[in-house]
Amino acid sequence: MKLPLASGRLVMRGVKDLIHDYRGAIGSVVGLQLVSSLAGVTLPWLLGRVIDRIQAGAASRDWVGQQMVISLVVVAVAAIFSFLAEYRARVMGERIFAHLRDGLVDSVIHLPLSTVESAGTGDLVGRTTRDIERLQFMIRQGIAAILMITTTLVVTFVAAFLTSPLLAFMLLIGPLGVWPLMAWYLPRTVPAYRSSARSWADLSGSVAETLDQADTVDALGLSGKRIAQLDVIIREIWRQERYSAWMRSWLFMGIVCATLSPLIVIVLLGAWLVPSGALTIGAVSTIALYAYQVRGPVWEATFWVDVSMEAYTSLARIFGVAQVEPDREASAHAPAGTSSIVARDVCYAYHSGQNVLHEVSLELHGGETLAIVGPSGAGKSTFGRMLAGIHPPTSGSVTVGGVRLVDLPESELHQQVALVTQEQHVFTGTIASNLRLARPDASDEELWTVLDAVGVDWVRGLGRSDTQTFTALSGPEGKTRAETEKTGLHAEIGGAGMKLNPAQVQQLALARIVLLNPHTLVLDEATSLMDPSAARSLEQSLSRVLAGRSVVAIAHRLYTAHDADRVAVMMDGRIVELGTHDELVAAGGEYASLWESWQQD
Repeated sequence: MKLPLASGRLVMRGVKDLIHDYRGAIGSVVGLQLVSSLAGVTLPWLLGRVIDRIQAGAASRDWVGQQMVISLVVVAVAAIFSFLAEYRARVMGERIFAHLRDGLVDSVIHLPLSTVESAGTGDLVGRTTRDIERLQFMIRQGIAAILMITTTLVVTFVAAFLTSPLLAFMLLIGPLGVWPLMAWYLPRTVPAYRSSARSWADLSGSVAETLDQADTVDALGLSGKRIAQLDVIIREIWRQERYSAWMRSWLFMGIVCATLSPLIVIVLLGAWLVPSGALTIGAVSTIALYAYQVRGPVWEATFWVDVSMEAYTSLARIFGVAQVEPDREASAHAPAGTSSIVARDVCYAYHSGQNVLHEVSLELHGGETLAIVGPSGAGKSTFGRMLAGIHPPTSGSVTVGGVRLVDLPESELHQQVALVTQEQHVFTGTIASNLRLARPDASDEELWTVLDAVGVDWVRGLGRSDTQTFTALSGPEGKTRAETEKTGLHAEIGGAGMKLNPAQVQQLALARIVLLNPHTLVLDEATSLMDPSAARSLEQSLSRVLAGRSVVAIAHRLYTAHDADRVAVMMDGRIVELGTHDELVAAGGEYASLWESWQQD
């Protein structure tokens, strides 16, 4: 399943909304460019006037000098207003691009996780990288260019008709010649652009999945198959790009002929009509210069039409992200008190008819620690996501205080339950800004409290004025004194800042969750990237900090189950055993076998 594409109507509606929102800025750019274009068409008119006066013998040296001064002023005015129009258009383009980018990020953040998983990595990565890059070029430079081209063409055609209506019609030969070229070109290339975007998304997904699972690929000897898959995708991209380039070559050859035709026709027509007195040499010269001026904008217009088709395809993919239907709808009901989470007959299928959970029922007691264990693929992580309200069950329910988790508003859900997995991310910025994602109003003292609570002591040593110490911790060389003075909570991480190892990233994620202070915490192998002794120490610290809170620990290290109040054993999407560690060991079932194997290892 791929993420949807926005329809043409939705794309045009989005473009119209943008034009409406930025109508003031667009009007300003058009006004400035109008002045520049008027100055631009004045110069050929002055030249034609000088030629006619000289031919008639009515041009004195002083008058010609005055016209030259006026021409210089006109050139200066045209340059100044063209610069101002370009500047304002670029600023407007940056604002529009930021608006679209923020909207895309907002849409991506609120995508249902089930949709992201079914769509695959490549589709979403392609829309947030390559499609955004294509759109970036069009918005940052294309908007300015299109406004200027349109204004220049309109003003030039009006000036040409005022000078000589007969010859002015010849200027239409260029656009009229380009029109059938574009009518031939676009239907043959727009589908190619869409297909190319899909192929690039497939390439991004294949590369990302191969790199993320490199160990598995090597262990199973899948390198050859993965490389062969990449070769197939790359050959398809090459075929599509070659086809598009070939089509552009034919288009550009046609445009050369179409844009040169008006100039040739005007010169020949002028040579025929000037001797009869129907036209003056000055009028022919002026219109010929207008034809030459129009050639550039017409050529640029075809280029930007081509780019706009790529941008249109990218817009359809970007706007399509917002068209994904939510997998839940918040209700006005609030949980009754601080009730426990209860799962009733929960089934879940990633693909229709292929359940990975089968009527799982469980009541989480308030304040207890429940460990969920079982072999890989038993459904532990999927059930953990049900308990965290990430996925709505295919059937059955997961409730807190009588209200389904998926019916809670997002802010309320995070106060009730939070999920921490081994897949965490550090955002570029300070350690404090990363922690305050959980609670923006948290003070530095509160941040230090939660860091100390989970045993994160390495933060206090960050960014000391000793450059050598800081470099040893962070890796990059050549730090300035200003950078090394950013200590502790204000040390920069991510990007060009300090590089954290996976264990440190997990520690910050757990500290962030403690700061969020949810009623229930679901840990899905959240300490798996730490060494066993550090993980056990952190889990013991968490148990003290989260005393009185409910904790669901999905674990592959069985000492977590040993320390838990209860243990649930999952096999093939079902809970097959439930009880305390001692009870399950004494029962001699699946858990006892797992514990015995763990002890031997």
